[in-house]
Formats: sequence, C-alpha cells, structure tokens
Amino acid sequence: MLDINFIKNNTDLVKKAVEDKQLSKTISIDKLVETHDRYVELLKKVELHRSLRNKLSESISKVAAEDRSNLINEATSVKAELNTYERELTETKNTFDQLMLWVPSVPADDVPVGEDESGNKVVREEGSVKELAFKPKDHVDLGVSLDILDLERGAKIGGFRGYFLKNEGAQLEQALLRYASDLMLAEGYTMLSVPWIVKPEFFTGTGYFPWGEEDHYRLEDGKALIGTAEVSLTSYYADEILKESDLPVRLFGLSPCFRKEIGAYGKDTKGIFRLHQFSKVEQVVLTTANEEITREWHEKMLGHAENVLKGLNLPYRVLLMCTGDMGAGQVKKYDLETWFPSQSKYKETHSDSYFRDFQARRLNIKYRDSTGELKYVYTLNNTVAATPRLLAAVMENYQNEDGSITVPEVLRKYLNFDKILPKKKII
Repeated sequence: MLDINFIKNNTDLVKKAVEDKQLSKTISIDKLVETHDRYVELLKKVELHRSLRNKLSESISKVAAEDRSNLINEATSVKAELNTYERELTETKNTFDQLMLWVPSVPADDVPVGEDESGNKVVREEGSVKELAFKPKDHVDLGVSLDILDLERGAKIGGFRGYFLKNEGAQLEQALLRYASDLMLAEGYTMLSVPWIVKPEFFTGTGYFPWGEEDHYRLEDGKALIGTAEVSLTSYYADEILKESDLPVRLFGLSPCFRKEIGAYGKDTKGIFRLHQFSKVEQVVLTTANEEITREWHEKMLGHAENVLKGLNLPYRVLLMCTGDMGAGQVKKYDLETWFPSQSKYKETHSDSYFRDFQARRLNIKYRDSTGELKYVYTLNNTVAATPRLLAAVMENYQNEDGSITVPEVLRKYLNFDKILPKKKII
C-alpha cells in the first residue's frame, strides 16, 4: 500500500506504475483521488455538524423553556443531516480503502519496462553447462526408471499435478531442504515453523490478496492455505512497533506451500515442476526505511540463493524482471533460473524481491528510529530452495549414462547413499 499523500503528489508516477505493471484494468488512480477528495470533504462536514450539534445541545439546556422550540427544531435538522453525512462518509471510506488495496508499488528506476517475460533482462550466467556424451533423460523418465517418483498414483490420489516421491527421491528432497536450512542458520537467520492456514487479512497484508486470491485454496472459515511461508513470516510482527536496534530482522521458514496455479494453464504440465503442493525454504528480512540499505540486502539475499546453487554445482542465470512480469507490490525482483539438460534451457527456481513499505503499511509494522519518529519498516523476501522443482534440476544435472543419479557432494552428509541406482525388476 502506498501513502495517499505520495499518490496525490506523484499522480503521474503512480499512473505509470499501474500502466507498466499491466494493471490498468484493476485500478483507476483518478477515481482513487476523486474518492479521497470526496472523503475529506465529507469528513469536514461531519466534524462541522458534530460540533454544531454539540453546541445546540448545550444551548438548549441553558435557555428558558419557552425559547427552546426553535433550537430543538434546528438541532433535529442538524442531526438528520449529520446522519446522512456519516452514512455517506462510511460508504466513501470503505470504497477508498478497497481502491487503495489495488494500487501497486512504483518500480525502482533500474527495473526494465516490459509487458511480459520477454522484457526480462539477463544479468549474468554462472556455472558451466556440462556437455553430456549421451542424450539426457528428463526428470520424469529418470524418476520412474529409478522408482523414486510416481506420477500415476500421485494423480490418482491428488488429482492433476499430484505426485509421490519414493525411496531415495523422498530422502534426496529432504536433504535439499536440510541443506538450504543449514545455510540460512549459518548466516544467522532465525528459523520459524510457520502457520500454514492463515487469516485473509495477512494475505491482503502481504499483497497476495486481492490480486492472487483466485490462486489460493480457501477454507470454509475464510482462511486460506499459504502459497509461501512469506505470508506468515512477513506478518509475524503485524501491528507491532520495533526498535531501530532490532533491525534488520532476519527470518526463514520451511513449510509446505499450496497453489491452484490458475494462471499456469498449459504450462509445465509434465513432471514435478509446477505443482499444487510443494515445499519451500523462504527467507524474509525487515529493515529500516532506507532505499540504499534495502538494495544492499536485496543483493545479499540473492547471494544466499546463489550459494545454494553454487554448492550444488548447478549452472544458473540471474534475471532482472521487467515491470510486466513482477508482482504488484514488488519494487524490484530477480529470478534465478537453473539449467535443465533435457530441455536445454534455464527454468525458474528462485525469486528475490523487495517492497519498500508496501507490505508494512498494509500489515502496520513500524519501528521507532533514533529520533523517536515512527516509520514503517521495509520488507524483502527470497526463495532459498523450492522442492521438488529444485530436486528435478538436481536429478537431470547429476544423471549418468547408465540411468543412475549421483548425489551432489554437499548433500551426502544427510544421506546414507551417494548414488541412486536402477532397481532390479521383479519378474
């Protein structure tokens, strides 16, 4: 959420943000400003009539009985007008509050303008793509042949995009999550086990509602299943005031995630890449309201995710996302795309974003600075590891010609095997 005074003082800038983020159909800044002007006008009328009502009530009690009739009539008229204005004020305030929820953040100056993913900019490529002496299998063929993945029974039990990880596959996934968690603990982050079922106001607070409401699984009581631990982690200090000395707050969580993938029709339908249920290690940072410091943390958090991929020795590239391919609340966003040999292409495995005070205003998270002034914190979040998507990348990059998969060296301490071998067939 942006400050209304900022919006009114920078109307053209905010309008451009709406246009560049492809959100013109969801919010009219002109309507928002008109609604706020009307709200201010009504508020003045309500305050004026309340004052007049109180004065008339006081006067009535002081005049003689024979002189009260006119004052009573005037007071009755003022009360009726006040009721009308109060009712309209409430309606206008509700409209204004709803409109404010649809206003996006203004992108950082160095974010490229583009309509969709074609406008994203490759920042750099890291690691060496290994030339295989054989035709690589995709992770599905590998998983089935090694008896570590069962999509058929997964679909039977969970429906479309359902899956089972089996045997060494399930163990390898847990090793990946443990590896990512240990890296974050070594960086000094606080680990939290988070709520998976969350009240709707915290989805709104983090910016997943109203834009992404249709992509979340809702429960009968109005709560919803998280699509990322970011919702719970960022909301941890909602409606609280921190000390400047408490910042930066560094948190991470490991949780299951649930998404309907409404906007992903026809995309990545094969395998375990785009799913309704997956696990993720997510990091969140709350820092002071300082753009320079926030951008430093944005790069540092990107580095944490890169360290995961470097430790796994997986080739990847860093993308700077354009305005049309980033979230409404995001100010700047990087994606990390990891190499998938079977497709000879990079595919997204991580995202790293910062929001300035967009989420903090919605969640009412403040801190008191050294001068005693209350300010909203700035928030950031980043994927550390998401499985089984990252697991699929490991499977494909570490496959051998005989159909086996070598376990990455950094994961072997979590396992009692260093290679996944084809199973003997039982006749």
